[in-house]
This record gives sequence, C-alpha cells and structure tokens, in this order.
Amino acid sequence: MNTARILIIDDDREMRVSLCHLLETAGYDALAVKSAQEGLEAIKTTVPDAILSDVRMPQMDGLEFQLKAREISHAPVILISAHGDIPMAVNALQNGAYSFVEKPFEPRRILVILKNAIRMKRLEDSSKLLQDRLAELTDLERILIGDSKQITAVRDLIFDYAPSNANVLILGSTGTGKELVARALHDLGTSTTEPFVPINCAAIPPEQFEKMVFGTSNNPNGLMSEADGGTLFLDELSSMPYETQGKILRVIETKQYQRIDETAVQKVEFRVISAASDQITQSVSDNIFREDLLFRLNTLVIELPSLAERGEDVLLLFRYYMQRLSQLYDLPTPSLKNDDIAALLSYEWPGNVRELQSVAERRVLAERRGGGSVRLALARQTSDAPFPGTLREAVAAFERELISRAVQKDNGRMDDVATSLGIGRRTLNEKIVKLGLDKDALLSG
Repeated sequence: MNTARILIIDDDREMRVSLCHLLETAGYDALAVKSAQEGLEAIKTTVPDAILSDVRMPQMDGLEFQLKAREISHAPVILISAHGDIPMAVNALQNGAYSFVEKPFEPRRILVILKNAIRMKRLEDSSKLLQDRLAELTDLERILIGDSKQITAVRDLIFDYAPSNANVLILGSTGTGKELVARALHDLGTSTTEPFVPINCAAIPPEQFEKMVFGTSNNPNGLMSEADGGTLFLDELSSMPYETQGKILRVIETKQYQRIDETAVQKVEFRVISAASDQITQSVSDNIFREDLLFRLNTLVIELPSLAERGEDVLLLFRYYMQRLSQLYDLPTPSLKNDDIAALLSYEWPGNVRELQSVAERRVLAERRGGGSVRLALARQTSDAPFPGTLREAVAAFERELISRAVQKDNGRMDDVATSLGIGRRTLNEKIVKLGLDKDALLSG
C-alpha cells in the first residue's frame, strides 16, 4: 500500500512544522501550505489522501475552503480550530467535513481520525474503480465477471470453442456457473437462433428419464426432439441412469434415436455440451459412468475455478449482483464498507457464485430495514419448521435434514454424499426427488 499523502493548511508556521513532524513520524507524506488559496492549488497538483485545515485564516477561512475543495477533490477534510463552537462544528460537518477538532488536540486523536478518513477514501476509490469496471464489461464478461487469470482463461476458451460444433465438457464445483458457460457457448456459436435445451440428470427420476428425454408414442416431443438443430446440455452427468448412458452414446454417434415403445428411427442433429464435477473420473472408476461416453463428451474441456480461487473477483461480482438486485427491488445499492470487504474476502464460498448471489440478495433486502452488513447476510437462517405430527413425517424430516447436511458438507459432490450416507447413488437420487430437495438451493442458502 502506498504511503498516504496529507495536505496541511495553516497560517501558523509553528503549527505547520508541528503537524508535519507528527505525520512524518507516523509514516505519512506531509505537505504544508500557509493559506487556503495555496491549498486549492496544491490539491490540483498533489492529489492528497486527506486534508488538515485550520478554520481561521486570512482572505479565505477553512469553512469556505472546504466548500471549494469539494468541487475539485473528494479527499476528506478535517478542520482544526482554537475558536470552535458547536454551531460551527455542526455547520462544517453538514457541509461535508469529515471531522472537526478543537485546539489543543491530542496527537493520537488526530492520527486515529486520519487513519479512518484515509480508509474511507480508499474504499470510495475502490468502489469507483469497480463501478467503472462494471460499466466497461462486455456481455460475456457479465456472465463470467472477474479480472483473475483463471476466469480470463475461461472466457478465452469460450471464444475459442464457441464456433466449433465439437462436444464440450465443463468441469467445476456446484455453483461455479457451468450452465452459464454452456449458454455462452451456444449464444456465441453457429446455432444461436436454435434451441438450447438443458437436461438436469439429477432432477429427473430414473424411471422417468428415458421417457422425458426420448419421448413416447403418446408424447413424441421429448427433450431430444426439442434440441434438434441446437444445443443439448447434459448437466450433472454422473447422475444419468447407467442403462441410459449407452443409448445416449448411440445418439451421439449415429444422430438417430427411437422413442420409447416405437420402432421408427428419428434423425436428430445437435451439439452436445455437458457438465460435471471433477469427480466424474471417479464415477468411471466406480462403474457408475461409462468411459466410452465420457470420451465422446470431452472432445473439448473447460475447467471452472472455484470462487475461492478467484481472489478479488468476489468484490466485483458482489457489487454487480447488488446493483442488479437493487434495481429489481427498487432499493438503494448498499455501499461496501471495510468490514464488508474483509468478510467477502475471508469467506471460503463453498457454494461459489450461486451462494454469493444469495448473500448479495439478503444484503440488498436488508436495506428495507435501514441497514445491514455482509457478515449478517452471511449468517445462516435457522429453520422455524413445525415439529412433524406423524412417524412418516418425522422420518421424512430426518432424512431431509440428514441429506441436506451431507450435500452441504460435501459441497454438492453427490458421489461423496452417497458414500457419507452409506447408500447407493441411485437411491440418493430417488430420495432427493421424493423429498423435494433442491441441491442448488441447499448450497446457496
């Protein structure tokens, strides 16, 4: 961090010398001038981080200086006076002064006030830079906001892979934005006007999977038919029923499929984009997922970093979501204070970008009550659900709570969740559907 520059304005030479000595001893870069007019000129050339100004000075006093300084600088102004009174102090603060200090003053108090004032200015500077950066973002960057090397590399791969019709496998933890990347590949590709059809393999009951995907004689418009000409997005690959994987492989290889209970062959043409956690190779080893299908799907691979790996991208992301959500709820956009920034950067974000968006929403909604903080928004809400009345309800509630905790503990890695619970992956999928659980909501709550 650069040494802060403090501008001192006082017509008393001894006071200027004394303040310069105090500030330089504390590690600041001090510049002293003897009049308010000289102070205004110095602001233009030195760009101070804070200003210490006497009130009573010839030609232009500190109160008038403060008003003129606001027109050319947002450096906080701390006024000092040996003849101050309450009305003067109130007037100064109402007109934008950061603080008002009476002489004689305690040196430590001046240093504390300066420290806090400089922190405030740098936070404002940081916020302005974030706002300027947000205004410059391209459409793709708005999907994957950030300046880190990791996310920049992902955007480059999207631009490289989008024009191709080759299959793409997107790897990443829950909440990192895999579907957003898939949609970006589609929107920037050659079939942007054609349908984008997502299939969440974990959300479809195994017994209904093939009927929904391939269609039936009674319902011929399955998801496979809907994707014709466009993009088929297979999410949560490892949750796809094993017996169905061979049929999906044949469709990819032959561009043909049959509806359930029909012999007629249907032709189809689409690009396949799929998404999975980095545990997909373990699923192959465990004979849960077919290796030959994986080889068909991973022609091109994009690996998404976790939010914890993206450093200060979290600040840009959080401000972006707060601005968007503030417009949605017609609320003022909260400012990010030092404690907010510290909370954002120190949190591990197990739910990644999806969790960050939820925290941003809670922070914005807190403005309806006149305030809040990121730390409060990060605090999890306790459940007020009533006690179950029957044994069946109690068992279901227990299973729901147990599975929910396992999903959160294992960060949405469903193979690990099944292992932790001591049940098979298929059984886990069936219980999630039966109990009405939403994995994404669990990880972002």
